[in-house]
Amino acid sequence: MVRIPGGSFVMGSDRGLADERPAHSVMVKSFWIDRRAVTHSEFAAFLQRLGGTSNARGQHLFDWDDGDARLRRVNGAWRADPGFERHPVNEASWYGARDYCAARGSRLPTEAEREFASRGPQGRTYPWGEAPPDPTRARYGVGWIRTVPVGSLPAGATPEGVLDLAGNVHEWTSSIALPYPYRADDGREDPDRLADRVVRGGAADTGPETLRSAWRGASVSRSARAGHHNIGFRCVKDAE
Repeated sequence: MVRIPGGSFVMGSDRGLADERPAHSVMVKSFWIDRRAVTHSEFAAFLQRLGGTSNARGQHLFDWDDGDARLRRVNGAWRADPGFERHPVNEASWYGARDYCAARGSRLPTEAEREFASRGPQGRTYPWGEAPPDPTRARYGVGWIRTVPVGSLPAGATPEGVLDLAGNVHEWTSSIALPYPYRADDGREDPDRLADRVVRGGAADTGPETLRSAWRGASVSRSARAGHHNIGFRCVKDAE
């Protein structure tokens, strides 16, 4: 994990899409964030320990029967498809992502933390800075589930060394998709409310406009109860 020192930053963009407005100041406490997204192999090990694809509350964790899934049960063991072991996991529901992180003693990032990790206090347009996206920095615009192994594009890292915050797969956050301004105490961080959750980052099958640090995933199917072909996740934990 990479430690992100807390601070104040301008969240959103008055030049972006409607759901990114208004730009507003948000304070974030220090936190640790995974350097890269969770992989198929890592999620397979979680399912194996769990013994199924639902939790004790009956919440669905993984769309194992979706043709886009790259994990399956073989002779009683969950395994990634050959060649996809280190690709970012897809088809995990929001509940699956939340439970995986909890099993590690961590949690999903709020969308404020996720945006702060990507843009920093300097307000970077992209995780790496202001240079326009290109294939050496992010995996985008190449088609359905054409992901690459996590960490394959180090040129797209943030100055702090966090990888793949733009492209490859969108990533779940803990936050309910509500209008700005962002406030952690207005119900959007309710872990039990059934609602669409914000995703961040862009994916292999979306365009360069989705790679911006302020983009909130409004054009993406993001039901919490289902997995999706182009949504993965990473975990965070408090640093103070």
